[in-house]
Amino acid sequence: MELRHLRYFVAVAEELHFGRAAEQLRISQPPLSQQIQALEQELGVRLFDRTNRRVALTDAGRLFLEETRRTLAQVDKSVDVARRAEQGEIGELKVGFTSSAPFTSILPRAILAFRRTFPAVHLDLQEMTSKQVVDAVQDETLQVGMIRPFALPAGLQTVELFSEPLVALMHAGHRLADAGDEGLTLADLAEEPFVFFPRSYGTGLYDQLLSLARRAGFNPRIAQEANEALTIIGLVAAGLGVSVLPASFQRIRIDGVRFLTLQDKDATTAVWLVKRRQEQSPLAQAFMELVTREASAQR
Repeated sequence: MELRHLRYFVAVAEELHFGRAAEQLRISQPPLSQQIQALEQELGVRLFDRTNRRVALTDAGRLFLEETRRTLAQVDKSVDVARRAEQGEIGELKVGFTSSAPFTSILPRAILAFRRTFPAVHLDLQEMTSKQVVDAVQDETLQVGMIRPFALPAGLQTVELFSEPLVALMHAGHRLADAGDEGLTLADLAEEPFVFFPRSYGTGLYDQLLSLARRAGFNPRIAQEANEALTIIGLVAAGLGVSVLPASFQRIRIDGVRFLTLQDKDATTAVWLVKRRQEQSPLAQAFMELVTREASAQR
């Protein structure tokens, strides 16, 4: 039994006339009659009562018509789903992002634009470290990621969305807190205890801080570790040390914390979009285009 047999049956059942059904199907009448007879033989059921004057559905034919319409409707729906999935209109997109990404305003705006454009797509957002995002994109757990600069394995590629300054933060009562608009250099913090991410946490900011500090002539003394930027800011507010974070975290207002410009060359950090080089998902491509557009509009 083929789908065309079912379509032939429905046409005859709705017209109750082989000639009109054949004309609708754009085939000649004899082959249509033969196909209906073959269908009845395969089912072992008589679907039509035929006389020289009329064609009528049998009781079995009426019930078979109801089920066949449902079957064909489901087939049409399946075809539509497949086509829309191929065009990126439905499905699921898994996106990983670092904890600092929402503070840039680009990610929230891109998500809003994506949901408006693709309302039938389930967007699965997962907060991770940069290392976890890279690993998940590589093993295809995620399709797209947003990370801070991080060493990438072969097979992945990035698009830089934007860069932003790194800023020093310290307790408002710190001796350097009134440095003024010109800010300070990282060397000014050489003797200070730092509150920062653990090296094992998997953020690109750790290696960047280490590199900048060594260029300034010292190794940072990390006195307190924390996995989340918000916790780091809170510990700085408690006077446990100084820290260095992307400037977008200045949007978080915590009493007792001052943010100061860093004058050091290369004291900037970027946000990257990362994907597999061979990623073919229309949804992933659409998301990346939206995020890139939002980033360009914000510059």
